[in-house]
Amino acid sequence: MKRVLLVLLALMGLAVAQKPKVVVATGGVGGVYFYYGTTLAEIWNKAGVAEAQAIQTAASIDNLLLLETRTGGGTYYCGTVLPDSAYLAYTGQHERFRERPAKSARILFAMYPNYLHLVTREGSGIRVVQDLKGKRVSTGAPGSGTEVEALLVLQAAGLSPKDFAKQERLGAQESANALSEGSIDAFFWSGGLPTGAITELSAALARKGQRIYLVPLDPKSTVVQTFSRRFPGLAGPGVIPKSVYGTRADTPTLTFWNLFLCPESLPAEAAYALTKATFENLPALRQAVAAAKDTSPENAVRFVGGTIPYHEGALRYFREIGALK
Repeated sequence: MKRVLLVLLALMGLAVAQKPKVVVATGGVGGVYFYYGTTLAEIWNKAGVAEAQAIQTAASIDNLLLLETRTGGGTYYCGTVLPDSAYLAYTGQHERFRERPAKSARILFAMYPNYLHLVTREGSGIRVVQDLKGKRVSTGAPGSGTEVEALLVLQAAGLSPKDFAKQERLGAQESANALSEGSIDAFFWSGGLPTGAITELSAALARKGQRIYLVPLDPKSTVVQTFSRRFPGLAGPGVIPKSVYGTRADTPTLTFWNLFLCPESLPAEAAYALTKATFENLPALRQAVAAAKDTSPENAVRFVGGTIPYHEGALRYFREIGALK
């Protein structure tokens, strides 16, 4: 009996030792990444599959740098990342990954589509992307996927930040505050629907007798057609319904499917357990984060066979449930 007890205690100790420590790199407060990543950490802790902690970051590029450089010590850095940032980092085309491409990045699952917002107010004189010339514009926080997307769209429009009267590099909440206070004229933001900081901005402007305006990125426009030719497969068409932020009309824009990435070094059993816990707790995730309505097993595997590989542990789970043949 004593021997059996010792064996059981040893096995319990082994199970505890094998529980991975996972740091979930998210984004700025006010953006969906922060709430999505925080909820994932809570789900994993409650399910007992990891000792998980969510941290605030500047989002995609910062998260990839953490994933690539913070290795060893028994702690694994995972993170929410935009596909364009992931692609440029993995292939070494992004300036911060030219010497060391993010080759250890592995997809656990695709999360939900980000909608590119180009936010201003009615009466600003900004109706199309080219109207940003001579304006005060925030292109997103340094190291964020928003900044990457903003610069790609500006490039397609024949512009650069040098054409602005002033460039700011602010996150969602800071950008919304600056627009409300009148210190900038417009800002870019890539996020799920709704993004809390923009919902609050719309209400703040309404209290001042003003109205939010989202600049359309129509699929037929020269900017979007040029973008699609230069960066094929990176984005698709989407619409931000007028009901989301109280705009006068639905706004056509570009959508980018967000990815949840972990390092290849994360043990396959751990990757399997994290993925399983996520998809067995979708109601809790969707209740906490509206954008997670698009997180599903079918959408999760939409990038299988693409440039960035999936983690073998995650693939095992998706094969088990029939989402992947």
